[in-house]
Amino acid sequence: MYDKEEQGMFDVFETKESGVRSYCRKYPTLFDRAVNAELFDTEGKRYIDFLASAGVICYGHNNPTIKAAVMEYLAEDRIVSGLDMFTTAKEEFIKTFNKLILEPRGLDYRIMCCGPTGTNANEAALKIARLNKKRTNILAFSGAFHGMTLGALSATTDQASREGGYVPLNNVTFAPYDGTFDSLAYLEWLLTDDHSGLDKPAAIILETVQAEGGINVASVEWLQGVRRLCDEHDIIMIVDEVQTGYGRTGTYFSFERAGIVPDIVTIAKSIGGFGAPMALVFMKPELDIFKPAQHNGTFRGFQPGFVGGTAAVKFYCESNLGEEVKRKGAIVDEFIRTEIMPLDDRLTYRGIGLLWGIDFNAIDPALVKAAIHAAFDNGLICEAAGRHDGVFKFMPPLTIEEDVLREGLQIAKLAVKEALGQ
Repeated sequence: MYDKEEQGMFDVFETKESGVRSYCRKYPTLFDRAVNAELFDTEGKRYIDFLASAGVICYGHNNPTIKAAVMEYLAEDRIVSGLDMFTTAKEEFIKTFNKLILEPRGLDYRIMCCGPTGTNANEAALKIARLNKKRTNILAFSGAFHGMTLGALSATTDQASREGGYVPLNNVTFAPYDGTFDSLAYLEWLLTDDHSGLDKPAAIILETVQAEGGINVASVEWLQGVRRLCDEHDIIMIVDEVQTGYGRTGTYFSFERAGIVPDIVTIAKSIGGFGAPMALVFMKPELDIFKPAQHNGTFRGFQPGFVGGTAAVKFYCESNLGEEVKRKGAIVDEFIRTEIMPLDDRLTYRGIGLLWGIDFNAIDPALVKAAIHAAFDNGLICEAAGRHDGVFKFMPPLTIEEDVLREGLQIAKLAVKEALGQ
């Protein structure tokens, strides 16, 4: 990814850090500072951020409102690590989240603090679903990404990720996602035909938008159909909001657009507000049957995450961020449709809110890597997703300024042109 002269800058990483690292191979520079949707390296070069730390930085790098709350908390020698003890920071977070997010949406959930990543939340959700239903099987979908620990990895379909575990990944049945064949009809057949061969699942786990899977947006009808099937067959519905929550799709939870209520919701990434490691499971009260310490984690009580999370929830509500995401999403939609799609009629695109992807698979998925490199050279950080890494993915902070967003889109257009050899 970088030449020998540049490699000298990164000797400590090349000689001491594991080869498993990946993002640095796409973006070979030494980053130092970040403000909202902009990153700066040690040479002072500016980059527009269409990655947002894989969705962690929804509210912008060093969001001043959230940062001020965390800095004030730390300056007063307050508790930093609290396991699952009662703390004032956790108390305020739970009360605030319930009042501003759950109650207005008519959601009655118990909140389980996991730690500290999305895969931890999904592991907990799968365990509690199996424990409740006394069944081992889980139904998941092609294109899914739920995490890298073995339980969550079992429900993930990316072959390269699955091979990393190097053990059998069992007790999960996969079905086509919405838009692939007649998914709902297939699900109904699996669950009703006594010769389908399906071991009745404890849960169906899904993303309403498969982000890592290639920006596949489920229809409202499909989401409602899955909810109906779960109700009819006594199956727990788990919605993985790790990358799509916090307002990314235009509503705080991405499932809101379908008017459904999942039994379990998992969330992580931006829930800590400013990049603090934090993960939560929301579950209907009757599902909360874990015994004390039956599932735990040392960092489930990282107090700056609760403080940042409280400030982030208030910021989201007070800044009317949901409507801003819809407005900016329309800008991205129009730009891709009018400025990028005409470059080659084999390109397709899809997305919602501030989560979009341009699909190169009908041409050559390898061109996405070329587009990422061209974008980086011109000051834009983007990512690949989907089958064969053939989708050019845009996921900026929700707080990105409109002029910076439009500037980034222009760079993305130039990158696509360069990748296409134009």
